[in-house]
Amino acid sequence: MTVTTTDFAKLTGTYTIDPAHSRIGFVARHAMVTKVRGAFNEFDGTAVINGEDPSASSARVVIKAASIDTRNAQRDEHLRSNDFLAMEEHPEITFVSTAVRQTGETEFDLTGDLTIKGLTNQVTIPFTYEGTAADPFGNLRVGFEGSVTINRKDYGVTWNAALETGGVLVGDKIVLEFEISAIKNA
Repeated sequence: MTVTTTDFAKLTGTYTIDPAHSRIGFVARHAMVTKVRGAFNEFDGTAVINGEDPSASSARVVIKAASIDTRNAQRDEHLRSNDFLAMEEHPEITFVSTAVRQTGETEFDLTGDLTIKGLTNQVTIPFTYEGTAADPFGNLRVGFEGSVTINRKDYGVTWNAALETGGVLVGDKIVLEFEISAIKNA
């Protein structure tokens, strides 16, 4: 479905992320030879879309650090610890946008402040508008997908272990993945 800027104007409004139909995940290099994928199962957020002027749009997401899920309970507990997310001291990971720039017909760069473990850095996440649909309950839904690579050390997540064969157990680069379905507020 091709959406023109004129069509995008119809989306103006405030939207709430639907966590049951959205995914906020990550990918990390493990033991230098494979990847571990995971997700955060508890999060909420809103987006204010200005379809006439996308640069006036904004977004905010709050992720519960304790909801990390890599399908391995022992690893998840380690990720919640002070070695990684220090969730008792820093129970939330947040993203608050500071700028939106339309880069293509359905592509947008969402720039904002990402805070992990109490440290904030600016990131730019390229997003693609995936479309709009009315669901069976009469809600207007929009879909966006994007990803960005961050360095975990920029957020004070520095734990690692050397491997006998050389290299380290956990890679520094983490890919954050966003598959968002949001419902327009009435």
